[in-house]
Amino acid sequence: MNKILKEFEETIDAIKKLKDVHESKLNDPISKGKWSIREIVGHLYYWDKYNLEKMVPIMANGVNLPQFPNHDQHNQEALSYLRDRTVESIVDAFIETRKELIDSISKIEEDVRFTIGKGKRQFSGKSFIKIFLDHDKHHLQQINGKLNT
Repeated sequence: MNKILKEFEETIDAIKKLKDVHESKLNDPISKGKWSIREIVGHLYYWDKYNLEKMVPIMANGVNLPQFPNHDQHNQEALSYLRDRTVESIVDAFIETRKELIDSISKIEEDVRFTIGKGKRQFSGKSFIKIFLDHDKHHLQQINGKLNT
């Protein structure tokens, strides 16, 4: 497994540790007007779900993948989708979906290049995941910041 996928997989361990944190801390916003850890994990899950279902299946050489959905709208859908789910079920869904996403993307040949939406930039499976690895790091910093208060 290449370095980027390995790092992407490491997020699973960080999220899995949340099962040992009291649920009230996970439901508390990270700061005023911000999401809770529960919502952040749900947000990460929902993006993985989107990529697994909509993007990875059509990744092939020369293909133009659809533009990413409107981020605000997609994030709102994620919160609605997860509204009645427990923290544990969201964590479990994240772990399962992330493993499936890693498995699917690792099957994409390294020389495959594609574009996204109206962009001209050529992506590989690896560079596509790098976008979301950076996204993970941002949210893991938020989570760790909250857990350390």
